[in-house]
Amino acid sequence: MLETFYAIVNFLVHALEAVGIVVILGGFLHATWIYLVTFRHRTTHESYLDYRRRSVRGLILGLEFLVAADIIKTVAVDYSMESVMMLGLIILIRTLLVFALHLEIEGRFPWVRPDGEGGVDN
Repeated sequence: MLETFYAIVNFLVHALEAVGIVVILGGFLHATWIYLVTFRHRTTHESYLDYRRRSVRGLILGLEFLVAADIIKTVAVDYSMESVMMLGLIILIRTLLVFALHLEIEGRFPWVRPDGEGGVDN
């Protein structure tokens, strides 16, 4: 019974990891396709900014799936102090990465509204 549970959880973890990888690759492919289709109708700088914004969004979404897989694996399969600390480190790195990507793409901190006023969006 326990072996079946671990087999199912491992399958789900691998499936989530695969989805994360597909989302990241799909995001880059989609951004590249849009870039190639719209390149002639925009300036080079506008095309580059749009490409970067679209590809980073795919990367961030794919990272969400990969982190979800790591959380499930740590909690359900490999529950030890070492794995929990590794998970914490992965989440910290992912949070800093997403924060930096958001700042790079949006040009503002996540808690600052697009109109320039401080505070959280409602």
